[in-house]
Amino acid sequence: MPHPQAILLDGDQLAGRLRGEMKADAALLMARGIQPRMATVLVGDDPASASYVARKHADCAEIGIAVEDRRLPATITSDELLATIVALNADPSVHGFMVQLPLPAGLDEAAMLGAVRPDKDIDGLHPINLGRLLAGQPGILPCTPAAILTLLHAYDIPLAGAEVAIIGRGNLVGRPLAMLLSQRGIDATVTLLHSQSHDLTAATRRADIVISAAGVPDQISTDMVKPGAAVIGVGISYVDGTMISDIAAGVADVAAWITPAHGSVGPLTRAMLLKNLLRAAAER
Repeated sequence: MPHPQAILLDGDQLAGRLRGEMKADAALLMARGIQPRMATVLVGDDPASASYVARKHADCAEIGIAVEDRRLPATITSDELLATIVALNADPSVHGFMVQLPLPAGLDEAAMLGAVRPDKDIDGLHPINLGRLLAGQPGILPCTPAAILTLLHAYDIPLAGAEVAIIGRGNLVGRPLAMLLSQRGIDATVTLLHSQSHDLTAATRRADIVISAAGVPDQISTDMVKPGAAVIGVGISYVDGTMISDIAAGVADVAAWITPAHGSVGPLTRAMLLKNLLRAAAER
């Protein structure tokens, strides 16, 4: 049966509320003489990356987090970028930092992320932090998976025993999200799907929750969703300069909960980044 009034999973509003809470947390740290400080490293002049970094800086300004803005040319060598990372690792005034992805061609993203000190890795992408997630140990969570879990909890979407289909097996979203949602205490039953999966539709039709991080325009169509399911779009792509969601427009007529075409998970991902930063500052 169609759900013409699907509940909109408003991550923008939720992120705003979380920023308010974090502003109070930052004020408490400053009362203890601790000025939370984040650094961002942006290599090259990709407009989308520059826009993402600018939004993170705006969130910091709202909360009361100081920012160190490192801008490096696309022609930088691996050794020069590593030197920047090593310097930020050693700077006691910087509680955490992130290297904006993607990096220009010729720079090894895995090597650069691995060079970040694990306790300053506010993206949660260092192999040690991902290993803690895999082992079910406390640690810094990767931001987008943490954002998705926060969104599901905020709208009281049942997770224990729920069938979750995740499309996309990347290290930023799909793989760590599968580990997070299947942890004890969350207890979802997760199917991780990708470009080589057989019969994608059968898997998504069975799911109570569908999360697409594929970056394929309209990847999830109406016939791929069980009526009453929750549908979260993470992936985006650009067609003739227009941003297209992984989730086709008609899915809202079938789902019980759905993210808007744009936004929602993005603002929450930034909120998780700053939550990780404040935690790092408090634990220093």
